[in-house]
Amino acid sequence: MKLVVVSAGLTQPSSSRLLADRLAEAVARRLEETPGTPPEVRVIELRELAVDVANNFVTGFANTRLREALEAVTEADGLVAVTPIFSGSYSGLFKSFFDVLDNTALTGTPVLIGATGGTARHSLALEHAVRPLFTYLRAVVVPTAVYAASEDWGGGHDAFTDGLGERIARAAEELAGLLLHRAPRREPQEDAVVPFEEQLAALRPPR
Repeated sequence: MKLVVVSAGLTQPSSSRLLADRLAEAVARRLEETPGTPPEVRVIELRELAVDVANNFVTGFANTRLREALEAVTEADGLVAVTPIFSGSYSGLFKSFFDVLDNTALTGTPVLIGATGGTARHSLALEHAVRPLFTYLRAVVVPTAVYAASEDWGGGHDAFTDGLGERIARAAEELAGLLLHRAPRREPQEDAVVPFEEQLAALRPPR
C-alpha cells in the first residue's frame, strides 16, 4: 500500500512538514494494526520542486524529478497533503503543483488534508480553499481536516497539544478506514470512484 505525503512548507525546519510527518505516522500506525497492510510511505517536499514546477508552466515540460513526483502522487493509494496558509488560502506552490497534475489523476483517491498557520483564524481555509481543490480533482477527502496554529505546538517544536493530537488521530483513523476498504487502484475513470455507501461505512467508528 502506497501512502504519499505532500508538504508545501517553505522553511527548514517547517511546521507544515512536521504536521505532515505526524499525520503520516498516525495513518501508518493504524494501517499496521491490520495484518498484511504495511504501508510504503513517500514524502514529497514541494520546496525542492519549486523551480521545476515553474519551468513546467513556462515550457509545458516536466523534467525527470518533477515527473517522478507526479507519478508517485498519481499511483498513490492514499495521500496526505499539507500546506501553509497565506492570506487566507493555500500557498501558491501547493496550488501550482496540483495544477500541473492531470485533473483526473486523483479520481477516487482518499486524501487527508492539513494546513498550518500563525493563528487559528485561518483554519477555515481548509474548508473554503483546500477541500474544494481536491473535490474538483475528484478525490475522496476525509471529513476531518487538520489545522495547526502556532499555539498547537504545545511542548516545543516536536510536541503538540492534546487537541491537535486528537484531531490527528481522528483524521488518521478516517484515512486508514478508507484505504482498508478501498478497491484496488485502477486507471482514472468514473467507475474508479469509491461508492458513497462504502465511504460512509469506512468512516463509521467500530461498534
